[in-house]
Amino acid sequence: MRAAPMPGSVSSIAVAQGQPVKATDVLLTLEAMKMETAIHAAQDCVIGEIAVKPGAQVDAKDLLILLG
Repeated sequence: MRAAPMPGSVSSIAVAQGQPVKATDVLLTLEAMKMETAIHAAQDCVIGEIAVKPGAQVDAKDLLILLG
């Protein structure tokens, strides 16, 4: 599971459900205070569910992506 590290908006999603990813691959990008922050995979895994869409507003600790 990847949760939002800070409040902001989802500017882009770089993965799709069922896609295998490697540790450090970019999963999505958050924008907060006109700065973009890439959210990376912590380990090799498969994308289970994407809980947000581009443009969605998120708070800190909101679920972004479920990893399988």
